[in-house]
Amino acid sequence: MATLTYPSMRNAIVSLSLHVLALSFSVQGRPATFLQDFRITWSDYHIRQIDGGRAIQLVLDQSSGCGFASKNQYLFGRVSMKIKLIPGDSAGTVTAFYMNSDTDTIRDELDFEFLGNRTGQPYTVQTNIYAHGKGDREQRVNLWFDPAAEFHTYTILWNHRHVVFSVDDVPIRVYKNNEAKGIPYPKFQPMGVYSTLWEADDWATRGGLEKIDWSKAPFYAYYKDFDIEGCPRPGPETCASNPNNWWEGVAYQQLNPVEARRYRWVRMNHMIYDYCTDKSRYPVTPPECLAGI
Repeated sequence: MATLTYPSMRNAIVSLSLHVLALSFSVQGRPATFLQDFRITWSDYHIRQIDGGRAIQLVLDQSSGCGFASKNQYLFGRVSMKIKLIPGDSAGTVTAFYMNSDTDTIRDELDFEFLGNRTGQPYTVQTNIYAHGKGDREQRVNLWFDPAAEFHTYTILWNHRHVVFSVDDVPIRVYKNNEAKGIPYPKFQPMGVYSTLWEADDWATRGGLEKIDWSKAPFYAYYKDFDIEGCPRPGPETCASNPNNWWEGVAYQQLNPVEARRYRWVRMNHMIYDYCTDKSRYPVTPPECLAGI
């Protein structure tokens, strides 16, 4: 795909806008479907198209979890999906939405991981960032609503300035590009878009103290309205470096005042873990924390 400006050119044919599982058209003018834009990565019999193909149901039971991935990889842009998480007792389960370079020792990765809970307890979302193979940058936020009652939108914005994780347009994490200070930043490797539903009761809920209650299985998570706007690989080499891509625009280089207030509110009222302040793991504060992530 070629480059585009924002907003006047955002809907031009050079953009990539995939509205998966919705009654919409891609920039090529064809109806977008799950199978056209994604592939099942494991346990295809646990992924079901429902509501006339406008939504996807992922299933976890004692035999297997499941997952899917985009057919293309992307270098910079924005991805989002609407998710409705497992209701009731979901302790020990993890529903994940993430980007991954699919490389081994030097992988880049941007993670949303939704950690299941016991009934009545808040859902926790864990974010993590891998840059040039270095990860272990976990932060955890308790969601301020019931994410199993209805769909909510989860978004990753990735440009040359920063990575922003948002929930319903509320930023919950910002990771800035501090390469000038010698801190790795994911900017060289394209990443695919993935989602999985799986068992992780050795760590997911209260550090593994809460185990999956298989009598409540099967567990269901639902997805719809998946959107990707970015530079696909393979594609024009000049796309990722083009400053005229809308996601590189001035409005997306830093949080605006409203976003900044919402971000502070989340950090003050709903953050329950930040690796930057975990002295047992990091007696010396990681350099990106000092640089202001």
